[in-house]
Amino acid sequence: MSGIEQAGHADGQEPGGAAGGAGTDPAAAEATGSPGLRVVVADDHPMWRDAVARDLADAGFTVVATADDGPSAVNRTLATRPDVLVLDLNLPGMRGDEVCAAIRRAGAPTRVLVLSASAEQRDVLEAVKVGATGYLLKSASRAEFLDAVRETAAGTAVFTAGLAGLVLGEFRRMAAQDGTHRQPAVPGLTERETEVLKLVATGLSYKQIAARLFISHRTVQNHVQNTLTKLQLHNRIELVRFAIARGLDDPEPAG
Repeated sequence: MSGIEQAGHADGQEPGGAAGGAGTDPAAAEATGSPGLRVVVADDHPMWRDAVARDLADAGFTVVATADDGPSAVNRTLATRPDVLVLDLNLPGMRGDEVCAAIRRAGAPTRVLVLSASAEQRDVLEAVKVGATGYLLKSASRAEFLDAVRETAAGTAVFTAGLAGLVLGEFRRMAAQDGTHRQPAVPGLTERETEVLKLVATGLSYKQIAARLFISHRTVQNHVQNTLTKLQLHNRIELVRFAIARGLDDPEPAG
């Protein structure tokens, strides 16, 4: 039994239950790999924190620091600039969403994967709104968790099954409420990049987009990365929000 699964049993969690559809793609994880990826783990439960750090180290990640409260999570993340911060929401001193917001304000390049026991709508949406790249429940298996860290480092949004639809729905609600004129055309993008962006906005995974367009998974990743650079966005969550705000998730183009 892995460290993360041992901790799950100690906390009364069932390993590998709710996260079966976390949205991770094994091919992408293999392509990204874990060697060289630097991670900070922030959780106030010592047994869980140690188990997560051990599983990461065993898988070849470099755990550069751990933290047991919100202020320490911020300070150690800014000091070490890891690729990924694995962040619990219920931290003493600062909530996880406050930690994420502070890291974003500081301009750190670190991407945040929330690892929480809570599947509450408010917790998920608050984390995403302040810049978390993914949200995984602690009931995830070791393999799902490790894949999620790899995907998060690559800028891919990773969610436990059911939560991705919740986030997409909230972005659509915000876009409708905003009342901004929705204009599907995105200057500066190629026709293929726009096509990929529209499919990203509907919540499809890179693997699904690749199958839909008859191109490779790697080609989809390259188009998304080029689009992020052109639009000066940081990750797939921001890209989805941008696309929905412009009406690119509509089945039929406007006009």
